[in-house]
Amino acid sequence: MQASTTQAARPLAELTIRGIILGGLITVLFTAANVYLGLKVGLTFATSIPAAVISMAILRFFKDANILENNIVQTIASAAGTLAAIIFVLPGLILVGWWTGFPYWTTVAVCAVGGILGVMFSVPLRRALVTGSDLPYPEGVAAAEVLKVGAAADGDEENAKGLRVIILSSVVSAGFALLAAMKLVAGEAAKNFRIGSSATGVSTSFSMALIGVGHLVGLSVGAAMLFGMLISWAGLMPYLTHGVTGEVDAVVGTAFRLKARFIGAGTIGVAAIWTLLKILGPIIGGIRSAMAASRARQDGSILELTERDLPIGIVGLSILATLPPMAWLLWSFSAGGPVHEHAFAVIAGTILYILVIGIVIAAVCGYMAGLIGASNSPVSGVGILAVLGASLLLVAIYGHSTDLARTNALIAYALFTTAIVFSVATISNDNLQDLKTGQLVGATPWKQQFALVLGVIFGSLVIPSVLDLLNTAFTFQGAPNAKDTALAAPQAALISSLAKGVLGGDLDWRLIGVGAGIGVLVIALDEALGRAGKMRLPPLGVGMGIYLPMALTLLIPVGAVIGHFYDKWARRSANPAFAERMGVLAATGLIVGESLFGVAFAGIVGASGKDAPLALVGTGFETIATVAAPVAFAGLIWLLYSRTRSMAR
Repeated sequence: MQASTTQAARPLAELTIRGIILGGLITVLFTAANVYLGLKVGLTFATSIPAAVISMAILRFFKDANILENNIVQTIASAAGTLAAIIFVLPGLILVGWWTGFPYWTTVAVCAVGGILGVMFSVPLRRALVTGSDLPYPEGVAAAEVLKVGAAADGDEENAKGLRVIILSSVVSAGFALLAAMKLVAGEAAKNFRIGSSATGVSTSFSMALIGVGHLVGLSVGAAMLFGMLISWAGLMPYLTHGVTGEVDAVVGTAFRLKARFIGAGTIGVAAIWTLLKILGPIIGGIRSAMAASRARQDGSILELTERDLPIGIVGLSILATLPPMAWLLWSFSAGGPVHEHAFAVIAGTILYILVIGIVIAAVCGYMAGLIGASNSPVSGVGILAVLGASLLLVAIYGHSTDLARTNALIAYALFTTAIVFSVATISNDNLQDLKTGQLVGATPWKQQFALVLGVIFGSLVIPSVLDLLNTAFTFQGAPNAKDTALAAPQAALISSLAKGVLGGDLDWRLIGVGAGIGVLVIALDEALGRAGKMRLPPLGVGMGIYLPMALTLLIPVGAVIGHFYDKWARRSANPAFAERMGVLAATGLIVGESLFGVAFAGIVGASGKDAPLALVGTGFETIATVAAPVAFAGLIWLLYSRTRSMAR
């Protein structure tokens, strides 16, 4: 009897060799796909949920596979979707003519050092932003639901119904994405127009994943993003385009890209600082709790598995261990340039900047991921703020110079510094999302944190080769000797132009200031609503609504409203908890289906070398596709939620 009790109490295996190998293989595949897709169209796809699905499909052949092992696989592979976002900065070194290719070990080290720092900085945040927070974490919740349903697929009737709902919504989402790839329905719709002497526009992407995200984040975040979107497109855009002549699409596109987004970045900056101040207490409490847990472990106390983070001593030593390679990277990169005129002071100051801003960014990115999910979190906005800070530090030391070679060297150094900070941002953006998934499935935090370090290393080893291959085959738009087939690399172009603007002295700081002012007003409004007991408008959500294109934000509030009315119905049903979970699973499936299709489509694009390899019709079909898209989209969403309600009864 004693033996059987001990056997029953034995924890499930989490970190296994086969899980690490499988996670590594998925990481390599998804990293390559994400780098290519991100440079081509400026977007990357989330990898946690597709990795979980693939892991469950493969490990199902092993009798002793379990939900926690699958969770580790998706944790490792999730680094692919996030670390690949380094492409939003590093190609800038090609665009400014500093690099002609991507030095392999230098690029590996930039990604690995920043990524490991991102993991370590976010360890103390778990207690503050995951276990001690009511943030929705839409993608973390969705990944947990996928793992739970997969693990219980052979279980009771409720789990069987849950599996059917998630499969149904995944098929609907992937099916619509396939129709869009075939050009039979439009993938997005946009219309820019004149309002007197001004101009603005409306746009949406027909993305079912955004409906799912909206359902999961709820009305408060959805309303905040809608408010920010209205500020941007109903207020800022008509003002910024007033009196500007030219073709309307070009006028609107230029004003949004070069003006409105900088205002949005200013709002995000102020909202981020405010958010950090509000969560500073819980963060400090989390650090104290981690230290107390470490002392308790040393004293022989046994912590619950779900409360065991990486020991705070190991976190501190790991951070210290990154400092020598970081110093070497900065020293070797800047050799022969103006930085070496004050090498010790500038490099030491840069390391201090990376550490301080890294801690801030880890907290802010973790909060943003908790608010709307890692995929939709505007990490490029954080990159804008990071490159502004790095560039301003160099201006404070060196001033503005008429020597073009000297200025270019400082621009390159600012971009290189930002690349390290950006690696911190991307991984911390993902880490807390994974830890939320782990919390919901009963995982051990330190094992997930270790797994994410492995994912960072796997991804870092792949990224430089893919970048070099793409640079050789296609080049980048705006780079010296760019080819006709050059990839857009839109975020890298924006961030490198920012560094040029600051160090060249011609950046319009008024735009950032206007955004900061809007941020202050939004914070005051949110606090007033809170004191009045009304629904809050999270300032970061408003900032993201201003900064992100309308095509990426419009459907999130729509999904939030759909989710709100579904939940109202669910609360009146015979089994409210089950009915609400069925709604969550339907929303989850919308994210799963589109994510899986994104993986497959990236592979097809890469193999074919074509932008639209699945297109069945030409441009003459565009009008029909544009009319068919909203009808089919709305009809499928209505049918899905109707079917979900029927099954939930």
